[in-house]
Amino acid sequence: MRLERSDRSSDKGWFLGPWNSDLAIPIGYANAGIDEPHVHSSMFEVYLVARGTSVIRVEQENVTLTAGDAVIVEPGEAHTFLESSPDYLHFVVHAPQRGHELATGDKTPVDRERLGL
Repeated sequence: MRLERSDRSSDKGWFLGPWNSDLAIPIGYANAGIDEPHVHSSMFEVYLVARGTSVIRVEQENVTLTAGDAVIVEPGEAHTFLESSPDYLHFVVHAPQRGHELATGDKTPVDRERLGL
C-alpha cells in the first residue's frame, strides 16, 4: 500500500509523484485553475473536478466545469484556465507518463492569441 497526502499549504501541487517523475500515473491537484496558456505535444491532461466551478479555455472554446466533471485535453490542444470559484479543487492526470526529460519538454507555452484571448 502507498498513502500520499497533499501539501495543503500550496494551491497547486502533485498528489502522486510530480508530473516529471517516473511514477506510472502522475496525479496533481490545484485549488484554482491556473491561467497559463500552453500545449502538450504528446500527453493527455485529464482534469477531474472535485468541488467548485471553473472555466477552462481549450483552443477557441470556453467550457464551464462543475463538481463531478472530467475534461480530457488531447495532445496538441492549447488550453488555460480563465477563472475559478473560491472553493474550486481539481485533480489532474497526465497520460502517458513521460519521465522527467520528456515531460519537461512536452509542455510548451502558447500565445493568448491562439486561444482567441
